[in-house]
Amino acid sequence: MNQMKERPNILWITLEDSSPRMGCYGDPVARTPHMDRLAQEGTLYTNAFSTAGVCSPSRSAVITGMYQTAIGTHQMRTEHTNEYTPELPTPYFAVPPAHVKLIPEMLRASGYFCTNNWKTDYQFQSPLTAWDEDGFKAHWRNREPGQPFFAVFNYMFTHESLMFAESPIAKYMGIKEEDKPLITDPNQVVVPPYLPDTPKTRESIAKLYDRLADADQYVGNLLQQLEDDGLADNTVVILWSDHGEGLPRAKRWTYDAGIRVPLIVKWPDKAGQGQVSDQLVSMIDLGPTTLSLAGVPIPLHLQGKPFIGNHSEPRAYVYATRDRYDEAYDKVRAVRDSRYKYIRNDYPDQPYLQWIPFSHDHPAFQELWRLQLDGEAKGDLQTLLQTKRPPEELYDCVNDPYELNNLAEDPSYREHLLRLRKELGEWCDKYDVWGDIPEEQMVKTMWPNGVQPQTVKPIFIPINSQLPGKAPASEETYAEPTAIMLHSATQGASIAYTLDEGADARWKLYTGPITLRGGAVRIRAKAVRIGYKDSKEAVASFAISI
Repeated sequence: MNQMKERPNILWITLEDSSPRMGCYGDPVARTPHMDRLAQEGTLYTNAFSTAGVCSPSRSAVITGMYQTAIGTHQMRTEHTNEYTPELPTPYFAVPPAHVKLIPEMLRASGYFCTNNWKTDYQFQSPLTAWDEDGFKAHWRNREPGQPFFAVFNYMFTHESLMFAESPIAKYMGIKEEDKPLITDPNQVVVPPYLPDTPKTRESIAKLYDRLADADQYVGNLLQQLEDDGLADNTVVILWSDHGEGLPRAKRWTYDAGIRVPLIVKWPDKAGQGQVSDQLVSMIDLGPTTLSLAGVPIPLHLQGKPFIGNHSEPRAYVYATRDRYDEAYDKVRAVRDSRYKYIRNDYPDQPYLQWIPFSHDHPAFQELWRLQLDGEAKGDLQTLLQTKRPPEELYDCVNDPYELNNLAEDPSYREHLLRLRKELGEWCDKYDVWGDIPEEQMVKTMWPNGVQPQTVKPIFIPINSQLPGKAPASEETYAEPTAIMLHSATQGASIAYTLDEGADARWKLYTGPITLRGGAVRIRAKAVRIGYKDSKEAVASFAISI
């Protein structure tokens, strides 16, 4: 078995704001032939869940393998500002503990070529050491011959705002949504009972299906590129979404509509072909799973667990959180097993609908308020309009998929209530590190005196028979092979270096001393840590004259 067979390529295809509204999940309205074929050739997971119902906290958990509440990335939009709420302790980048690294950096350290195209949105800037390429042009095709790759492609146009009258994403990308005729028949879509069944709501959901159809074409193009490059037989393809669909009471919430996501895994050797799995999977498991597939040892501090492969560990529960989202503070914690979900509202005095201006552009949200003000919002339409919340919610997600019948006060379900309440409490004790800390206090800890910390500039330490490596140097000539060690005094710092010149230089991840055996080199280096400013660039020139 050659190296490529031993170390598979790994492709993540990430959708925005997408629930499992695909043909392979039994949705008759969907037009998703490429995703359906991917599911037929792989394994479809029916119980996959994000750790939050919104992108940045969820994505930070995926890319680090750490719960957002454990590393201080749980507040949605740490870079968020609003002229009407200047009191918020934003903007800032979250600063996770020093030992936290991104999954792609761990893969790079093991020889993988890692690319991201193109969204990150982790609550901190993507470190220079994380990716070989990060941007619109990032692609596995730019790797060295025979080098295994980990490639992430993010599809943005299933985002919630594509249902708005004016989409900021479409505007940013120069796309005129008004030029796209609606293809899905609004009369064929199913409207959740807690949303107004009106033409505007139906049109919004129809747009959602149209955008998923566009995403399906994107998926098909990527799969075709694998085929064209002769890589389909040695690439693990994982399709997933960062959280559930962008509808009211879905996105931003811990209900299944907000955290249940599509997950399809296709193996190179056709293992699991055509299978459907109901095992519980949390998106925090993606990183550890990818490391396991690549044969990279999984650090013990990672809080996710592999869900496939030789080191897979079944899980009995998944967990989700809701905290400050944009302008509005909240604190909701949830735990779910294969059937029941328990939700704890730490602010039961709060209404369900808080002031999050971005969400007010959604037509379904506007319709809900129109009916409420007209006195026509009856029955289940009052679900989101309640001005108080129960301290606890318990749902039978199998028999009550819309989670409308709260069983928390039903004596016949008390056993499940107590079991899940205890489980959530134990999870919070272990992983909810920052949840009860005021954000302002957390920011002062991460950014002392309101100033973003900066990583210390690297130094270069030469080592040879004459130099034991006790002092740095920056410009020397040696008469024998010499190793150059790079060092930064910042705890947890990673170092990127390059021998290239210019702005287009490729930065390598420093994993050990650079051995010089002849000629002259000029080494540029930067030290980085997640949430910190990059260090100033360090430069050293060395020559070996033998």
